[in-house]
Amino acid sequence: MKKTIWYITKYFSPKTANSPGGRGWFLVEEMKKSGCETVVITSDSNNLVDVPELSRRVTEQTVSGVRIIWLRTLKYSVAKSVIRVLSWFHFEWNLFFLNKKTLPRPDVIVVSSLSLLTIINGLLLKRKYNCRLVFEVRDIWPLTIVEEGGFSSGNLFVKALSVIEKLAYKRSDLIVGTMPNLSEHVRAETGLCRPVFCIPMGVSDDHLNQVKELPDDYVKQYFSAPKFRVVHAGTIGITNALEVFFEAAALMQDYADIEFLMIGDGALKSHYQEKYGHLSNLVFAPKISRDMVQSALAKSDLLYFSVYASKVWHYGQSLNKVIDYMLAGKPVIASYSGYPSMINEADCGVYVPAGDVGSLVSGILEMKSKSAEELEEMGTRGRKWLLDNRNYPKLAQDYLSLLFKETSR
Repeated sequence: MKKTIWYITKYFSPKTANSPGGRGWFLVEEMKKSGCETVVITSDSNNLVDVPELSRRVTEQTVSGVRIIWLRTLKYSVAKSVIRVLSWFHFEWNLFFLNKKTLPRPDVIVVSSLSLLTIINGLLLKRKYNCRLVFEVRDIWPLTIVEEGGFSSGNLFVKALSVIEKLAYKRSDLIVGTMPNLSEHVRAETGLCRPVFCIPMGVSDDHLNQVKELPDDYVKQYFSAPKFRVVHAGTIGITNALEVFFEAAALMQDYADIEFLMIGDGALKSHYQEKYGHLSNLVFAPKISRDMVQSALAKSDLLYFSVYASKVWHYGQSLNKVIDYMLAGKPVIASYSGYPSMINEADCGVYVPAGDVGSLVSGILEMKSKSAEELEEMGTRGRKWLLDNRNYPKLAQDYLSLLFKETSR
């Protein structure tokens, strides 16, 4: 008999004309291909992806055989706002009162954070349908807002979220995270040694097939000079910890054959341009469409990403940026202090301590000292490891083996 999976999350990135989709989409699409009935219940208040304009409280859409139930909820433009929290409650209200009689009875319900509040609806649905409940953690809350959002651990909102988080860890039938060391966090929060499984971010066929070349004038302006090019591609914002990148450029002005290239846009771009725009070895390039990112990365020599020193990273990372970098087949250097994964497993780059400019400079010089053949081999190892271990058909099969494995709590 065909198994039915409900995937419930407030934030979901489906495949559209303008977007290839996100991790959740690729997983449920592959599960559908494997013969499962898949139903996604989500909201339209995600301002980071392409979602439909809803005129009704509930709108149903079918994409590649996947049923998507859209719930209209409050919109917000600022992540750190009261309206965002209110939109969480609005989603739960609409989810609770959603007419579920038209949906196939679930064998498994996956509740994917954020929002943490959804686990309460998940527990009610688990009881109603006598099915398995999976708690999927894509971002560790409330730890993230304490470590990186400026909230106190004594804040009443944080305390309430902590209670809900513990409830989710204790009452769900299965815990899945995108980060490889989540089990340590679960143990610290609950005192329980429950099995925790990792289904991380991956790479899809769309990542491989939907690649466009950069315009000739863009290549001529930003990639034609014969330099060893250290590149960061992506958002230039508060959470990206890019001060180290710019300070390294400032310290390396005497290295005429090394160039730092920043591709993208964001809230802090103008600030950094004003502060570091005078550096002769630093170039700011305009944002490019996602389907051109691989083309830009392939023309680079060393790819860079950074994070702030935070307890969040103690449990590992699974970042889209790392996927993009490794897929490009180029070596990676990262300002990252946390549980290592991917880059070290593939032996395709190096980690240096987060926030340590001197270590980053030394790391760049060490990478530049390698031969072109060594750098090419390093990048190739990363791409091969990624395609072998992080392709979505494999990840979906790994997930399915967990969802329908007969295990006792």
